[in-house]
Amino acid sequence: MNEILGGLEYYLFLGMIGLQIILIIMYIVLYFKYNRLQKSYHTFMRGRNGKNLEKSIFKRFERLEEITELAEENREQIKNIYKKMEGHYQKVGIVKYDAFHEMGGNLSFALTMLDENNNGWIFNAMHSREGCYTYIKEIIKGESYIELAEEERQCLEKAIYQEEYDIKATKE
Repeated sequence: MNEILGGLEYYLFLGMIGLQIILIIMYIVLYFKYNRLQKSYHTFMRGRNGKNLEKSIFKRFERLEEITELAEENREQIKNIYKKMEGHYQKVGIVKYDAFHEMGGNLSFALTMLDENNNGWIFNAMHSREGCYTYIKEIIKGESYIELAEEERQCLEKAIYQEEYDIKATKE
């Protein structure tokens, strides 16, 4: 029986030593974490007492409120600018052509200018030997109530789909 108790005491003794080693390691880890936290605290509080720190925090909150107000003002201004831009001409299409197939050089052209809602006009300038004739046709929601010539239709499509002007296409 004494041998059983002697073996048990031995294992109990080893267990206690292992527990003490674990506790010492935990103490060392906590000590270093505490020192790091202490350094951070002293860096944060350097040159400040409780009142200075409170003033600093309130200044930051005031600055955050100012920034929030500025952001809201900017949001409203952007909204107003966007509303104004809807009515301005943003889409342009141009097609050059030879109206009467007599002069060459593609001196005639159709110019379309549309706003964001595809409202605007088509300006058609037809150049001939006798002079230059100009016409303007109103466009509402991408449609004209007056029949469009082929070049005017192409020009309108270029503006609506915002295709780029291609010089090579006019030399055909």
